[in-house]
Amino acid sequence: MSKRKDKKQSAELYRAMQARAQTSNADLDQRVAHELRRMGKFRFQLLHQWLIENFEPCRVADIGGGKGLLAYLLQQSGWDATVIDPLNQTLPDKYKNLATGQRVRIARAEHVPHRDQEFESRMARDFDLLVGMHAHGCNVKIIEGAVAFGRSFVLIPCCIIDEPVYPPHGIRWQQCLLDYALGKGRATHPFRLNFSGQNIGFYSRGTAK
Repeated sequence: MSKRKDKKQSAELYRAMQARAQTSNADLDQRVAHELRRMGKFRFQLLHQWLIENFEPCRVADIGGGKGLLAYLLQQSGWDATVIDPLNQTLPDKYKNLATGQRVRIARAEHVPHRDQEFESRMARDFDLLVGMHAHGCNVKIIEGAVAFGRSFVLIPCCIIDEPVYPPHGIRWQQCLLDYALGKGRATHPFRLNFSGQNIGFYSRGTAK
């Protein structure tokens, strides 16, 4: 698929998700999803910046968080961040600071809390915010856990792998998940980050007091 066609399809999907969310949330929170626009492919840094602009520091689960860079960046911003991923990987030794354009080294002694297991919906009770960026096999569980315990969630779904719900013919996976969350009664809003690949997500604010 050409880059131009892929970009067009991505824009069409985003508009469709916006329309679906706005219609379903007519009597709920009408907060407009904020798009963070910055050139580059640094998805963890971009999502980190979006999160700190849209949520207060809290207990956050980075589900399927890989090497833990997102959790590390959130820790540096004063959040209580934990990676939930069955594969425990070490932090990268450096990353690019998008504000300064400089490479920042991460000391070997640095670490983030890590649960070496698959995410289950019941784990949501231990957190205020559930984050899943390309969290294969966990998207529906994240929504169900957030609904069950009144937690906030942020999803940027990608592939359909080991999920209990599959989209009907002609419906994209991202839109299917958004509809699933809306069907659970959660006000849900799409957003988009400017990195290469699947960069359309959606979020919902928790109901727990």
